[in-house]
Amino acid sequence: MSVGEIAILGAGMHPWGKFVGKSFVDLGVHAARSALKDADVDWDEIQFVSGANTVRNGYPGWVSASTFANALGFQGAQLASSYAACASGVTALSIARAQILSGICDVALVVGADQVPKGMFAPVPGDRPQDVDWLRFRLLGLSNPAYFGLFARRRMALYGDTEEDFAAVKVKNSLHGSKNPNARFTKTFTNEDIEASPIVADPLRLLEICTTSDGGAALVVSSLKYAKQKGITDPVKISGISTVGPTYPNAIIDMPYLASDSWAVSGDPSHTFKNQIAQHAFAEAGVSARDLDFAEVYDLSSAYEMDWYEHIGLCEAGKARELLHSGDTSIGGRIPVNPSGGLGAFGEAIPAQAIAQVCELTWQLRGEAGDRQVVNPEVGMSINYGMFGHGSSVVARR
Repeated sequence: MSVGEIAILGAGMHPWGKFVGKSFVDLGVHAARSALKDADVDWDEIQFVSGANTVRNGYPGWVSASTFANALGFQGAQLASSYAACASGVTALSIARAQILSGICDVALVVGADQVPKGMFAPVPGDRPQDVDWLRFRLLGLSNPAYFGLFARRRMALYGDTEEDFAAVKVKNSLHGSKNPNARFTKTFTNEDIEASPIVADPLRLLEICTTSDGGAALVVSSLKYAKQKGITDPVKISGISTVGPTYPNAIIDMPYLASDSWAVSGDPSHTFKNQIAQHAFAEAGVSARDLDFAEVYDLSSAYEMDWYEHIGLCEAGKARELLHSGDTSIGGRIPVNPSGGLGAFGEAIPAQAIAQVCELTWQLRGEAGDRQVVNPEVGMSINYGMFGHGSSVVARR
């Protein structure tokens, strides 16, 4: 199923946080220029710009590729803008890969940035009765944190996970994030700190749910031939990308949990949409979970991270707490998860976060992650999803 590899020449970010007086364009341009500098590629060399869209920043956010190209200085590159909720960044990357592998271009810039209001994300306006995430908002009145809390309760009921387990995820990731200069939150937390924070959506506390943030991330990617021409003989390579949607056992949508991330595939509750996302990326890259040296996963809450352990295949269903407490998912362990600090350290900047995950894959595989460096990694995976069935995963290797 291999579709061919492309090279990551450069990775760049604007640090996450809240930036009064800056626009999402400022954040994206900062990230783009950082990626170009890292790649040693001039802006005039870029042949294709793939933008990940933000829906909360007006019309410029809907035509992000053109917006960023204009801010950098129009130079004739081809443009494409895409939106897939939290999967937008990898959707934009997949479009760039297709352009490169088809021979339409040799080198591309992928960029996403967001600036968001304070507080929870409000649902995008409009009636969408076939969208189970919209139904969750509209019929049940469930905000994201409320749903995260129910999700955590489900894990507690199914597998015996405890509040102490969820706290342990935050403790681990806060230590990782404390070593990341791009993270918004760099304070380390103890179990006692987490227990002292207020409950937001029972059983999850304030420190166990990611916030919303402003941020930007960018990648410069190319054909392997172009990388060689630039004198880069052994670049980090993207070997697999997954943007799959879920499948159903029949024409009737089975939605027992009223959210796209809980859809089961072919009626098998152990084979979910999350599992399907991972398996497609593995198949394209010709690897399996056993080959991974680390992973960046979508930790909207501490409970979500534990769920990803099982759906990626790092452990069997119900065994996430054992994997966590063994130390295997910490830096220095067998399979570090979220060495960047994850969303708990960054917060959500929707079109940028999937790109930011691939930036972390790049820096780790190059051995440039500083105090949070994973030991001698060769294969890494990023994974998340966007509302209403947008898969998002990248397998990269050195």
